[in-house]
Amino acid sequence: MPNQELKPNLIVSSAPHIEIEDHIVARMWFTFFALIPSGIAGIYIFGIKSFYVICVSVISALITEWFFQKLQGKDTTLLDGSAMITGLLLAYNLPPGVPIWIAAVGSFFAVAIAKQLFGGLGFNIFNPALAGRAFLMASWPKHMTNWINPRWQVDAITTATPLGIVKEKLTSSLPTYWDLFIGNRGGCIGEVCVVALLIGGIYLIIKQYISWQIPVSFIVTLGLFSWAFAGKGLFKGDFLFSILAGGVILGAFFMATDYVTAPLTKKGKIIFGISCGFLTFVIRKWGGYPEGVSYAILMMNAATPLIDRFSRPKKYG
Repeated sequence: MPNQELKPNLIVSSAPHIEIEDHIVARMWFTFFALIPSGIAGIYIFGIKSFYVICVSVISALITEWFFQKLQGKDTTLLDGSAMITGLLLAYNLPPGVPIWIAAVGSFFAVAIAKQLFGGLGFNIFNPALAGRAFLMASWPKHMTNWINPRWQVDAITTATPLGIVKEKLTSSLPTYWDLFIGNRGGCIGEVCVVALLIGGIYLIIKQYISWQIPVSFIVTLGLFSWAFAGKGLFKGDFLFSILAGGVILGAFFMATDYVTAPLTKKGKIIFGISCGFLTFVIRKWGGYPEGVSYAILMMNAATPLIDRFSRPKKYG
């Protein structure tokens, strides 16, 4: 037709050509909300002091993030959820009876040293929350290993974690599988209630915000080594106990799967998960600490660039 404006049907642009609604900010906030059930369970199990520890840890992480971004002349990115997750995960890795200032110092180190000094989100090589926990363990081990019973157990004020009972060969009775599953035991705030962690972790896998390769390979490897090499010790090949006791579920689903510090390819993620499971077993079995999840993940964070290089797909042709 004359004088009719022609509309182009072909748009030429550079790759990628497929636009999706998913975004790193959405992933961060969905991860944050997936962690909420375990925090609620920790507060219910250990009492209101756990709530104060969580609040101080999260607020300290946000303040530190804001301060360092202002100091560097950058736009503040508090709403991307990364600082919130760092503070929350650090709090989940702290004993419920820890002094409040420990949570503040740990969050400062996690955000300022392990994240911002590397360039901020996307540039850090170590999981910030785990780096903060490792710093606190090295600096104040007494505070970081002072465990308390669930609030409804009034027979004692302090207790040992299930892994601590095994490691130190104490005479205390071990909790049942059901106690481990629902969180009726000593431990860190966010690691004790396995059922709450599984709800959040499985939700993230279903929504495809995390992949299944890392948590499954992590857990299966730890279980296999615990069963095969336990010998005649107190573990007695009890792979289920080794999985439910400690911070395996929290670490496998929410920290080893960190978007920045974990490998990118499926093959690399399986290698990463297997290595984390093996190192966790080695530290538990022969190391000085009864738990090894945090250190295993941090060591493998350092190896992530090598894993990515080894597992990258070959170019066609």
